[in-house]
Amino acid sequence: MGGIKLEPYETIPPQKIHCYTEYDVLKKVIVCQPQYMTIRDVINETQKHFKNEGIHIEKALEQHSQFVDTLRQNHVEVYLLPYHRKYPEQVFTRDIGFVLGETIFVADMASKVRNGEEEVLKRWLEDEEISYYNIIGHQIEGGDVIIDRDRIYIGLSDRTKKEAIEQIQKLLNKQFEIIPVHFHEKYLHLDCVFNIVSPDVALIFPGALDQEHIGKLKERYELIEVTEEEQFTLGTNVLSIGNRKIISLPVNKKVNEALRNHGFEVIEVDITEIIKSGGSFRCCTLPIERTEPN
Repeated sequence: MGGIKLEPYETIPPQKIHCYTEYDVLKKVIVCQPQYMTIRDVINETQKHFKNEGIHIEKALEQHSQFVDTLRQNHVEVYLLPYHRKYPEQVFTRDIGFVLGETIFVADMASKVRNGEEEVLKRWLEDEEISYYNIIGHQIEGGDVIIDRDRIYIGLSDRTKKEAIEQIQKLLNKQFEIIPVHFHEKYLHLDCVFNIVSPDVALIFPGALDQEHIGKLKERYELIEVTEEEQFTLGTNVLSIGNRKIISLPVNKKVNEALRNHGFEVIEVDITEIIKSGGSFRCCTLPIERTEPN
């Protein structure tokens, strides 16, 4: 019996997964539009402040679009996750996954309002033929995970537990040194009070960490201190896109001035509608590929 010979589909090569720092040149990133963003259940101090004011969706969408345009203008490939009405916090893609070296981990979300976002990420990764490690049973969120070459700082918070850190340490064996960081429980994630922007410079809100941790960080980085006022507007939660370029909020004038004084180019983008829910540029991005500068 005769038939038509079908040519095989062209295979799509898997995306490259590669992130060893927070500051190498950003090549590829996963984001999600805030289409259904709302403060449904208060899950952090910032949301508590803006609960009655709420979030203006059209303004949030416009600001997010400007942020995405800024990334693309700086030669970053941007991948958009599909959004769903039942997930009001999807814009914060950093929390649902994180890349350590050449492995992408899918997080185990602590907050019930965010449970299920991981499944959207997993479906996308599978469609893109990207293998991943799914953390199950031990709560951890990407906002608590900060990588700098062979060191990984992981915040111990209401969202990330000691058991998850121990599990990651076993999985990574001795490839990385994992450093647990205790910080005040009122702050959502580690990247809301600490962020590394170059091999030798980091942003920190000292009011959230004890002196022992601050002293250890001072041994490795020059620390730019963020005021309590600018911590509230997430001054530490900037996004480095490489080559000493940093995306930051215009309202955080002291942070931006300090960064410029340290030789960084600060690209100001307004996403003040989005930060009402407790996250800024780092929270809104899940980098999957960074490369060292030429």
